[in-house]
Amino acid sequence: MTHYKKIAFIFPGQGAQYVGMGKDFVDNFPIARETFAEADDILGRKLSKIILEGPEALLTETKNSQVGIFVNSVAILRVLQTLIPGLSPHFCAGLSLGEYTALFASQRISFADDLKLVQYRGQCMNDACETTQGTMAVVLGLDADAVEKAVKEVNLPNDLWAANFNCPGQVVISGTTKGIQAGTTALQAKGAKRVLPLQVHGAFHSGLMHSAEVRLAEQINHVSLKDSAIALIMNVTGKSASSTEEIRHNLIKQVTSPVRWEQCVRHIADQGADLFIEIGCAKTLAGFNKRIGVTAPTVSVDKIQDLEALEQTLSQGAPK
Repeated sequence: MTHYKKIAFIFPGQGAQYVGMGKDFVDNFPIARETFAEADDILGRKLSKIILEGPEALLTETKNSQVGIFVNSVAILRVLQTLIPGLSPHFCAGLSLGEYTALFASQRISFADDLKLVQYRGQCMNDACETTQGTMAVVLGLDADAVEKAVKEVNLPNDLWAANFNCPGQVVISGTTKGIQAGTTALQAKGAKRVLPLQVHGAFHSGLMHSAEVRLAEQINHVSLKDSAIALIMNVTGKSASSTEEIRHNLIKQVTSPVRWEQCVRHIADQGADLFIEIGCAKTLAGFNKRIGVTAPTVSVDKIQDLEALEQTLSQGAPK
């Protein structure tokens, strides 16, 4: 089927969603329709209608966008596994929310348990956003070390955090309005090209999510997880986690800790990945891979027409 020996499955996070994501898969593949219907049954609500028809404001709500992206990614993953039975990952990783899809794709958790966990996570984070007002901004043109140093120098430990290390020259900060304003001024003084506010519901991956972390911990500590030979690369450390205890710890801490996505990708590349397959809405992670300098090919599967590019890549095999 393929000459690629070490394939990485990577999954998008919150912010990648759009109304109608997955529609062409639902229209053309029974397994995708069944996945959306299964999610509706488990959640006891018509999530599929929000995903496929919107409105956008409703889909964008944290409690809907997180489960929506997860279900869409799993639907596409199942289509790929049906069309290409031998397609199996050596590594799985996901950006923030996407880590839960990676948990499922690495065969460590059932779809039902994972979906309930994602729904609870989304609700906890949504509630934390409502309780404590916060926001985020993307810093362009400064490296990660410079951003972390500037955040420390601002010295507002309860107002400002470095939240996402996406790729070289793109780091996201998170915090209160006061913290983001102070951080923006400091980072521009350090030479940041731009510091742009993000249209988000709250200050994700910061101390302002502490209440969400506490609530989520109980669910994560009790959910059933299985061992797997597939490597799960996790956001908190940027490295693989093997034991279920380590996986639980990282999932819990991820809510308030920075997402070390660039480190995750570099770790996967250093371990010899020869193909990255981005599964789910948008093609953000492929763009990050390019900026990170990944030499292995990255193929994104967001729509049906992307299947042809994937099949062509798989048939060609890894470069010698």
